[in-house]
Amino acid sequence: MTGHLRIVGNTRGDRLRAVAAHTRQALVVRCHQRLRGPYTGVDTVLRAVLPEAESRWPELVEEHRVALLYGMPELEQIIGPAPRTLADDAPYEERTRFFGAGWIRCMSQGIVTFLLEHVRRSHDGGAFEIVFEEAHAAEATAQELIALLLRRADPRLLRVVVSAAAGRLSDELEGALAEMDVVAAPASERPSAEDRSALDWARVYVDSDCTDDDPRALAGYRQTDPPTRALLHDLRGDALAGAATWGTRMGAVTHHREHGSDPGGAGRAALLEAQRHAVATGFSAAVVDLGLRGRRVTDPLLHGHDYWEFTREAAAACIPVGRLEQAMELYQGLLRRFTEPKIHMMTSYALAMLHTRFLRPRDHELAVQWQHNAVAIAGILPDPAERLTYSVFHDNGLALVEMHRGNPGRALELVESCISRLDEKLDEGRWALHRSQLLYNRARLLVALGRPDEAHADYSQLVDMDPYYTDYLSERARISRDRGDFDAALADYDRAVRLAPPFPELHYNRGTARAQVGDFAGALADFTLVLEMEPGDLDTRVARAELLLETGDLAAAESDIGTGLRLHPDEVQLLCLQGTLLLQRERLDEALRALDRVLAKDPRYPAALINRAVVHFRRKKPERAVADLSAALDAVGEDPDLLLNRGIAHLAAGRSDLALGDFDRALLLPDADTDEIREQRLLCTAAAFDSC
Repeated sequence: MTGHLRIVGNTRGDRLRAVAAHTRQALVVRCHQRLRGPYTGVDTVLRAVLPEAESRWPELVEEHRVALLYGMPELEQIIGPAPRTLADDAPYEERTRFFGAGWIRCMSQGIVTFLLEHVRRSHDGGAFEIVFEEAHAAEATAQELIALLLRRADPRLLRVVVSAAAGRLSDELEGALAEMDVVAAPASERPSAEDRSALDWARVYVDSDCTDDDPRALAGYRQTDPPTRALLHDLRGDALAGAATWGTRMGAVTHHREHGSDPGGAGRAALLEAQRHAVATGFSAAVVDLGLRGRRVTDPLLHGHDYWEFTREAAAACIPVGRLEQAMELYQGLLRRFTEPKIHMMTSYALAMLHTRFLRPRDHELAVQWQHNAVAIAGILPDPAERLTYSVFHDNGLALVEMHRGNPGRALELVESCISRLDEKLDEGRWALHRSQLLYNRARLLVALGRPDEAHADYSQLVDMDPYYTDYLSERARISRDRGDFDAALADYDRAVRLAPPFPELHYNRGTARAQVGDFAGALADFTLVLEMEPGDLDTRVARAELLLETGDLAAAESDIGTGLRLHPDEVQLLCLQGTLLLQRERLDEALRALDRVLAKDPRYPAALINRAVVHFRRKKPERAVADLSAALDAVGEDPDLLLNRGIAHLAAGRSDLALGDFDRALLLPDADTDEIREQRLLCTAAAFDSC
């Protein structure tokens, strides 16, 4: 077998025997999340390949430094540290920038891109094989990365083997494995009893961080009395804690502390520390898991603040992983349990954000009601410092709701008030991250209010404040594009690409900018990278198909359109491109049917109307072409090219008077092709003279 492979077996020993039989010299990594949390197994792969990469291709490591270190900062021992952002250096209580599942997915894509390029450079004739063992027990982040690697890796260069117990994996990983060969690992005979006590087996089980699937170990653990089991967990936790990486602290250490002799003390503290790290990093699934576990070991009467924090962070992390109902239940539970004003203040804010940003349908009026509650409580907090910072925070939240309600002017007033209050009352270094967020919000509002020059200045200030946070470069590039300054825009996009993991939106935006300046090869490279990472990205699929049509690569365009329609059946943009392709191939009847399908779904779709007009014109039906071009003009407004083409269709239909009117209207519009219009106008006047 040379393709990717799935091995299914009851025990780790069974699976590893099958691995040995179906691989050569594979790198076998354990993925059980109880060991080192979200990137367990991925960290082992990187430890294996980074020394060679750093030695032979340091520029490759540098290109992917942020992604390689993001969830595994301990790897800086091999390649040095990552660049720092304001969020990295902000105290935990001042963090107001948080990242969700999409952010981590981009980091995983960066790791995958690095691995693929590394194996391409180091390829010596045989495939590099990686076995992800215990994939069924891998955390959601690791399962996602394995799925991405399976989909993107050429098994002739990098062969992926997924080794797991029977049962369902994540939907994405199951989808990636759907077409793969499956090997069932033969079950070994049940191990015979040995002259070892239940306590000895319990010690084996705990020392494996409770991942050993030998039934004797689990049975011994269960037969051991609870106080002794707790002591074993204490000893193992103590042994790990001294040199534990963040991964170990999120995985094994939290497990041992919550099952040790002091779950409500040491367990609660370990879980809270791990959850805070997961929140700061953006490991959303881990935040939910750690928060729910933390609630179970926390007495809300004795440690109300910790119980609230576990719950609040778990609820917030439910949102990016699509568990909105659970988020709402957790928030409402806090309101029922506590009377503490600050808890009601922050929970009101969270509910406002749910209603204005995430729930469908959105309810901005209910959001403003909840946010007013948060603002009101913030304004009466007894401590002046807290009253200032929380009032600013919640006024900023109210500004977001007002923007969603269609009141950008009021939103800008709120944000500018927040900025001035902090500048007046706090030293320059305090709450630096939140100040940057306020400036960011002001810049976005200025754009919405049609004040791009002021927004550009704000983004430039933000780039200086936080040069490694690339969203600001992308936003400034957008303004430069709107100004027509493509050199500045592309400079910002290029800088962002160098600094950031491979965000699909960033490469899509740079690709469209490159296409606008005629750099078709560069645009194609950006679009191709996005579709390699995210084949279902509709905007990029459409953009690449359009570019291929424009450059005359009809076969590649047809392939893109076909793939797009399989992923997005009946999508009008793709159906329109299909009609355009058929039109370019002069298959007019088929083009007409495709464009009719588009217009049956959206009668005012301009591109379909325009292309169908061309089909009608070429089929010698100029009156129908006129009707479609008239509908297109109604949809898009005065356009010199459409008026020119409708004039030509009028002329072909023998209506030189109407044609002349269209040509004259077109000449009055900016960006008109005056030479072509005047030439057609001469033909029109000649036709009118001949008819006399």
